[in-house]
Amino acid sequence: MQALPHSYKVSASADAESLITLSSKNVDDITSAPPEEFGGPGDQWSPETLLVSAVSDCFILTFRAIARASKLPWTSLQCEVDGTLERVDGVTRFTAFHVQAKLVVPADVDISKANRLLEKAEKGCLITNSMIAESHLEAEVVIA
Repeated sequence: MQALPHSYKVSASADAESLITLSSKNVDDITSAPPEEFGGPGDQWSPETLLVSAVSDCFILTFRAIARASKLPWTSLQCEVDGTLERVDGVTRFTAFHVQAKLVVPADVDISKANRLLEKAEKGCLITNSMIAESHLEAEVVIA
């Protein structure tokens, strides 16, 4: 791992009616749109589904690192996350993430150790640990 701090850059672009194109160095572009719940088409990734997917992705990657360090053999891990979006004190935000994990291990694995490592992965997920973060806007308006 590289020394901290790390910096991750993504750019987003769109015109008034198009899908949003998300870009980052060395990866394929993806498109997004509002989800059905906000009047979108429902057939594209949305900021909401991308955030919830980041929780499941981070959980598996965190577990993988912890299992490797703990020398726990495993075959597969399925992770489903249900994110709850609500309005709290006039602010729309995610209030909960319910993580369901199904870990498949070889027959000789200590099940209690596997469960402890799954719990450690939940506590160590940097995405869920980062949900309340500072945000700073630097804006520019240009006349066409």
